[in-house]
Amino acid sequence: MSFGLMAHEPHGGVLKDLHVRDAHLQDCLRAESETLRSLVLTERQLCDLELILNGGFSPLEGFMTEDDYLSVLETLRLKSGILFPLPVTLDISQQDLADLSIAVGDRVALRDPRNDDALAIISVEDIYKFDKVKEANLAFGADDPAHPAVAYLRNHVKDLYIGGKVQAVQPLVHYDYVALRYTPAELRAHFKKLAWRKVVAFQTRNPMHRAHRELTVRAARQRSANVLIHPVVGLTKPGDVDHYTRVRAYQALMPKYPNGMAHLALLPLAMRMAGPREAVWHAIIRKNFGASHFIVGRDHAGPGKNSAGEDFYGPYDAQELVAKYQEELAIEMVPFQMVTYIPSLEEYHPVDEDPVPKGTATLNISGTELRSRLKNGTAIPEWFSYPDVVKTLRESYPPRVKQGFVIFLTGLYNSGKDAVARALQVTLNQQGGRSVTLLLGETIGSESSSNPSDLALSVDAHNANLQRIAFVSAELARAGAAVIVSTIAPFEVSRQAARKHVLSSAGPGANFFLLHISTPLEHNEKMDRKGNYIRARKGEIPGFIGVDVPYEEPKSADIVADLSQQSVPYTVNNVILLLETNGLV
Repeated sequence: MSFGLMAHEPHGGVLKDLHVRDAHLQDCLRAESETLRSLVLTERQLCDLELILNGGFSPLEGFMTEDDYLSVLETLRLKSGILFPLPVTLDISQQDLADLSIAVGDRVALRDPRNDDALAIISVEDIYKFDKVKEANLAFGADDPAHPAVAYLRNHVKDLYIGGKVQAVQPLVHYDYVALRYTPAELRAHFKKLAWRKVVAFQTRNPMHRAHRELTVRAARQRSANVLIHPVVGLTKPGDVDHYTRVRAYQALMPKYPNGMAHLALLPLAMRMAGPREAVWHAIIRKNFGASHFIVGRDHAGPGKNSAGEDFYGPYDAQELVAKYQEELAIEMVPFQMVTYIPSLEEYHPVDEDPVPKGTATLNISGTELRSRLKNGTAIPEWFSYPDVVKTLRESYPPRVKQGFVIFLTGLYNSGKDAVARALQVTLNQQGGRSVTLLLGETIGSESSSNPSDLALSVDAHNANLQRIAFVSAELARAGAAVIVSTIAPFEVSRQAARKHVLSSAGPGANFFLLHISTPLEHNEKMDRKGNYIRARKGEIPGFIGVDVPYEEPKSADIVADLSQQSVPYTVNNVILLLETNGLV
């Protein structure tokens, strides 16, 4: 099927580039924004706003009102009847709404959380409550927290949505890969300059390898088209390779394309991992950016397994939904072809077009196996990926023995955790290979957890300080350091939050081990030469953990050590063995 020039029309017929539309008002809007109440956007809202303002979400000119929101959920269409499969909404808490006294008819500045710049002004047309369960079931197919968008909806989206059109005050400022960031108008102009009439867009949130290059080159040649590599660099699935590493890998791959065939541009999209609906959304976005064809993969934008261990979406659900609306989308779908490597031919073979003869040896490496090979430093063969791409990935994801980690010691005051931490620091320094940092005490900067003012912190202060320690630990571990934390950390919820932060933020250093120094309270009091327990029992140190405030024992420590029964060297040796078992030393 050929769509001719229709493929180059934006969705809805007009590219809604609000920066161009509002350029003549920019000085007035900037001055007005300084007089208005403000909402500081979340990271997802920031991604959404950027694509509203530059026309990537055409025909949207703002965040959805209730009529549009419900229509999109129930019919995959805006109230006007134009196809649009996912809601784009601006959430706000009831408390913030009250504090800011926002009402229908108001104008509110929308600010960048990175620098507090006013990016747009929304004219509030609607403020409405919504049903999170309904949104989860209709938009994502299930109200299942195993789905990352449902988890986000449950845990981060506020009570109300604000709907209304926006005016552009100024574009977002990016400091990374600026030359690769195009608005729809800019990318369309680039295609026009190069006389590219047919463009096959390829969506990805993962590094690309030889099979992806083979797939996209084959798709382009079959259609006498060029290729747009259009990876997402906004919010993707938790646990994905960070976008800095991915873009360097894409840049290493681009010279492998035939000269003049392909172009790389970045898309600041906050993905929802909504499978079939998201595939239609992606097609609309690529249409707005000037593509005539769009590759839709098997289980396109799927989030993986649900709580029952089954795939959220069928492997071809996305392709079927895009095909259903293809005439209306006016962008030609290119189904993702499965390819496998045949070593005897030294080439990739499209198994969907031509099944491999029975008995023919084939080779494949799954994404899971690739991550394992990167993590463990195992060889990645050249038939799978290009050496330059692998080198780039290894720079960001070093083998286990070069990765950072966090050893988190928790226990009562005077339990011996500080002695274990210091001994462990000496042992790891002796081994060499990475820097070792010791964070000792209830607050960063304390030389010892025996500081009485630290021992009498409130519950909120304990939690806040622990999150600061977790932040510093994650940053150090990301850089490859061994981080040893010794702190009372009396509350399970704050310990779990610290673990979660390290695992989600430390990149290749996301290795976290919890050591519970379980020495009994009676022994700790008996050996307390500084008399802090005595002072606490006299009421001189109120809020003392173990006396006034109970210590919550960890539910899932990696090591439990009672130093009234075992020595510090024995405990340190157990830690080293744990690290060796995990390939870290």
